[in-house]
Amino acid sequence: MPFDPSTLVYDAHGLIPAIAQDADSGEVLMMAWMNAESVERTLETGRVTYWSRSRAAFWIKGETSGHVQELVDLRVDCDRDSLLVVLRQTGPACHTNRRSCFYRAVRDGDEVELMAPMA
Repeated sequence: MPFDPSTLVYDAHGLIPAIAQDADSGEVLMMAWMNAESVERTLETGRVTYWSRSRAAFWIKGETSGHVQELVDLRVDCDRDSLLVVLRQTGPACHTNRRSCFYRAVRDGDEVELMAPMA
């Protein structure tokens, strides 16, 4: 059955959350937003494309930084209201120059940093 991005459940702004996961390690790298067109562009090009809410524009991950995300698999959850983007990441995924945006944890009531920026 052909995939139709219009069958996904988008929020009131036409967006759907997309979790980026490393294809090899399974590590969760980041969360960003997509709209129907960015989903289509991602599937057509193999380059993960998000919708930037702050810039109100398409954001091809790695376009300016070189930290490219190459699509391996796009998965739709059971409610069709979130996506799992399985990918191969070149360089850090986070704008803080860390491998993952999830570099902080709350442990025993304290916030701790789990990883330093990449060199």
